[in-house]
Parts: sequence; structure tokens; C-alpha cells
Amino acid sequence: MTDKIIVLTTTGSQEEARKIGRSLVEQGLAACVNIVPQVESIYRWQGSIENAQEWLLVIKTTAPSFNRVCATIFQLHSYELPECISLAIADGSPAYLDWIASSVE
Repeated sequence: MTDKIIVLTTTGSQEEARKIGRSLVEQGLAACVNIVPQVESIYRWQGSIENAQEWLLVIKTTAPSFNRVCATIFQLHSYELPECISLAIADGSPAYLDWIASSVE
């Protein structure tokens, strides 16, 4: 097990995804943010089933940075309740994991 994580969030527009992704990398909170365009999300919100086109951000960072990553997402996001979940990276190529570590402050 490593201290590296993937953080997931979605946005309602490509512009918002780019703004959040760029901010995370510029602040040294993420080594890389992949933006996956136009995923379709079906979810329950305030008692109704909703359907939306969203952009998925796949954020490579470290566990100690998780709270700051979420705080930045919440600050820049237009949603009332933005997604901010982490998935542990159990293993990976040593060089790639070192790159994440050296890129995140």
C-alpha cells in the first residue's frame, strides 16, 4: 500500500473542470488531473432521479493532501455538494509513484 491516491470529482462544464484541474496542479496539490469529457451521470438528488452530462476529473495526489484537494474543489466548484472521494493506489510503478510524490507539495 502507498500513500498515493486518486481523487474523483465531476463538474458540469469543461471550463469548470479545467479551472479546478489547473488550480490543483498549480498549487502543488496534484501531480496530474485527467479530464474525461461528457460522462453521463444518473443520481438521486433532493428526492428526485436526475440525469446530467458531466466531466470527470481523475486527480493523482497523496493521502496527506486529500483535505486540501477537497477544500480547493469545494471553493472553486459550482455544485452545492461536489463529489470528493479518494481511492487508494495499492501499488504502481516506482518511478510513477515517485513522480507523484515529487510533484505534490
